[in-house]
Amino acid sequence: MDDGIRIGAAAQAVGVSVDTLRRWERDGRVTFERRGGRRVLPPAELARLLRERSVNPRSSARNRLTGIVVDVRRDGVMAQVDLACGPYRIVSLMSREAADELGLQAGDIATAVVKSTTVVVERA
Repeated sequence: MDDGIRIGAAAQAVGVSVDTLRRWERDGRVTFERRGGRRVLPPAELARLLRERSVNPRSSARNRLTGIVVDVRRDGVMAQVDLACGPYRIVSLMSREAADELGLQAGDIATAVVKSTTVVVERA
């Protein structure tokens, strides 16, 4: 018998929080089953979510890390946005105007979209 994927594991696989999955369930965006008092996601439903989140016809970027905005530092022209995306810290430098238009504040859920032609790799 297939036990399905627990909500915590599903959240990690999709790259969102457990609370986000619960909100998506309330909104009808995802359907969980209840087994033994636990929410589980059927494997086919997880596959559907992963396909849905990986397709973005408006962007060639494929590296997306969803997380929480930890800090936003603005000066006259620039803004530094720090995100906690799972075990990763992502720092984005953007114009202050862009940060203001996005309304970014600490505690917001946001997605870092990474498109780079250069990746620096260092040895420990």
